[in-house]
Amino acid sequence: MMEQLFRAHIERVIRLTDEEFGLLMSHFSLKNFKRRDFLIRKGESVKYTFWVVSGLLKLEHEDASGKQHVVAFAMEDWWEGDYYAFYNQSPATMSLQALEDTQVLCMTLQDYNALCTTLPKITYFFLEKANRGHIGSQQRIVELISANAKERYDKLLSRYPALFQRVPHTLIASYLGVTRETLSRLLTA
Repeated sequence: MMEQLFRAHIERVIRLTDEEFGLLMSHFSLKNFKRRDFLIRKGESVKYTFWVVSGLLKLEHEDASGKQHVVAFAMEDWWEGDYYAFYNQSPATMSLQALEDTQVLCMTLQDYNALCTTLPKITYFFLEKANRGHIGSQQRIVELISANAKERYDKLLSRYPALFQRVPHTLIASYLGVTRETLSRLLTA
């Protein structure tokens, strides 16, 4: 079942033969994490990038004062990781934590490079994913600097309504860049 989901995910961008898909899968490992487990801890080495099979993750940055800021959530069928640290093979700048029991497919940088060399069309897949991620990040930055709290809340709710059933309000508030009290007012408005 997991392999079918992953293949469907990949084939929304590129087509693979059974042999190519087998090669692709040989470069991934399946891992399970319990709720509250860390997949990445700030300051540690980043061995993998992750595709979420099931569960929910939170990517978080800690500022100089020790305050935690939610950078992203990742649900089923999403990729997540500390990409700066992964591609530069440097210590993690963020932490990635399971908010629910979570199953992921993991890929090392060495496997990524080998896969792109032996299956060149997968490079196009990863480029498409990177471009979409970059666009999403830019849109999020623009919303944070130009939209008010209510507009950011409404956009998040319309895009990902299931998130509000799965994520504590304190984390939603952090992601939106508002206080818990402001979020409470938005929820009752």
